[in-house]
Amino acid sequence: MTEGTVKFFDPGKHFGFINGDDSKSYYFHESQVAEGTRVTDGDRVSFTPAQGERGPKAENVKKITDAPDSGVEPEDSEESEATEEELESEVAEAEEEEEPE
Repeated sequence: MTEGTVKFFDPGKHFGFINGDDSKSYYFHESQVAEGTRVTDGDRVSFTPAQGERGPKAENVKKITDAPDSGVEPEDSEESEATEEELESEVAEAEEEEEPE
């Protein structure tokens, strides 16, 4: 099992991304989250890494701890802008993957 932090989860679209402690970004679908468990941005999770058609994905996702509630927004920086761009790209790719053929 690998651990990481939920970077983004959209309950309406049923998918999200995890920043693994191994510095990789993992796609996950809600169906891979332990039954009866809700995940939100910032939650610490454990998961089994796997290779999906479009890159790393997380399977058997289990929540370890809830997101810290600091109430402080992260400061804007070049690094966070790059992360936002990467997130937008990953979301677009995941939406394409979710579309029925």
